[in-house]
Amino acid sequence: MPIISAGILMYRQHEGAVQVLLAHPGGPFWRRRDEGAWMLPKGELLPGEEAEAAARREFEEELGVPAVGPLHPLGRLRQRGGKWVEAFALEGDFDPDALRSNLFELEWPPHSGQRASFPEIDRVAWFALAPARGKILPSQEALLDRLEAGLARGW
Repeated sequence: MPIISAGILMYRQHEGAVQVLLAHPGGPFWRRRDEGAWMLPKGELLPGEEAEAAARREFEEELGVPAVGPLHPLGRLRQRGGKWVEAFALEGDFDPDALRSNLFELEWPPHSGQRASFPEIDRVAWFALAPARGKILPSQEALLDRLEAGLARGW
């Protein structure tokens, strides 16, 4: 059974341009990565959970605020590692300083027997679409195109 995640790409109009809210993953693997490392807040569906419900749950777990408002489907895409992501767009605003991400634990340093906690998301930021293309994971870049197409259709 393939792994399926769901997530929300929040967007806003700011000074006449569309901006998207991207999340930078926490933990030691991502600490020094920037270009091509950002993503939409997302996570795996629970057994029997609908993608929209999972996307809203994950958004709140990873950012610390509920995802309120109508979601616009952006479709499904497959990431490089084989995981499927069902994505939704949500118009909204979020203060990056208000980030309150949940934590995960892993053995760190590797093979040390010690456990350390890290935030799932260590920071979020608003990006105009052009710079967002350089920041987002390459496998999620198509979501920016889908967002643009949906906005052009006048959601």
